[in-house]
Amino acid sequence: CETCSEEEAKYRCPRCMKYSCSLLCVKKHKLALSCNGVRDKTAFVSVNEFTDLNLLSDYRFLEDVGRTADAAARHPTMHSPTTKKLLCCLRNKARKCNIDLRTLPVGFTKRRENSTTFNCMENKFYWHLKLVFPHCRAEYTLKGVPDDKTLADILKPYIDPVESDPVVCQRLKIYTASPQSDVQILMKIENRKQNSIRYNELDASRSLLDNLKGKVIIEYPTLFVVLKTLKNDMVILGQ
Repeated sequence: CETCSEEEAKYRCPRCMKYSCSLLCVKKHKLALSCNGVRDKTAFVSVNEFTDLNLLSDYRFLEDVGRTADAAARHPTMHSPTTKKLLCCLRNKARKCNIDLRTLPVGFTKRRENSTTFNCMENKFYWHLKLVFPHCRAEYTLKGVPDDKTLADILKPYIDPVESDPVVCQRLKIYTASPQSDVQILMKIENRKQNSIRYNELDASRSLLDNLKGKVIIEYPTLFVVLKTLKNDMVILGQ
């Protein structure tokens, strides 16, 4: 025993690896070394000493971290009445702009992602926006997009041959190589049957706010940028 040095050791502390002979010595060593007796799951293990048990321990540790993070995100204290009040205020402001903004329950991905805010001083929405380019299988997320910005200006950094980022331009070259008149901006119509999906065509020359008026938005707008010359299965309402 490394505490009393008298009796034969029977126990080994998972934390500091000290040998003890009895419960009394275990308590003494914990008090003397401020040891909690809990194995350190993040302790360094050299490659030579790394075994399948260490691998299993690391795997379970990562699973525990994932569960703890998910539980924390769902905990009621993370969604205080203040947050609910802000969401209610956001929906009311959208309603005054003739936009039916709807929010999802806690735990949904879109609820967690959404960063849309309303600036009372400027009386303006700053939208969380997702752009989808189906022909290139590319998606981009924008944050803090002012509602008075036109859709054409929003798309410039992506499909404009001159002003777009070179890396993005290369990925979306099928769009940048096409005339701007061929570009269509669509938004899915919510609350329709699964076998009756339709899209609204938006006006690129008008502001984001004007295009969203009279529409149902779940959390944040998702815009689909397509080309008229390429065949796609997106049916526009009225066709």
